Amino acid sequence: MVTDTGDRTTLTLSVADRLKFLTELVIFQDLAQTEFIEQLATHLEEVPFPADHTIFAQGDRGDLLYILFSGRVKVHFDDVQLAELTPGSYFGEMAIFESRPRSASVTTLEPCQCLVLTQEQVYRAIKERPKVAIQMINVLCQRVRKLNRLFGASEDLFYSQVQQQVLS
Repeated sequence: MVTDTGDRTTLTLSVADRLKFLTELVIFQDLAQTEFIEQLATHLEEVPFPADHTIFAQGDRGDLLYILFSGRVKVHFDDVQLAELTPGSYFGEMAIFESRPRSASVTTLEPCQCLVLTQEQVYRAIKERPKVAIQMINVLCQRVRKLNRLFGASEDLFYSQVQQQVLS
């Protein structure tokens, strides 16, 4: 059951389409040709969202990871857009790993369709193939670097400030 939205939908994608889509995602490439990915493709929930719909808001509790199958969404703090995500992107992973409230809001820019993974499904994927966690960490690092650039922070500045504090 989808707890973040309360919406359920009937299966519109075939299991074969879901399987093809999932195995093309970087985070699941290591799971291609495994029984687990086939089970995942069968049990993922599909959730459609209309345009200009807030999928989740900053501060919401969350235990779902969303994979964008179609459409576009924006990740934002209030009116500040942090990123625009397109099909094949995923979001909501931080709340799954931290068990903390959502750090940003996600709103659709056009009608979207998402595949939804529960925390249990994500943890099982990582247990099956630890490389899934490495792929997710890589994406998180890319997102942090992008935020650093967006807000004018740089690694050199950060390390310079740390060094100054240590030497003081």
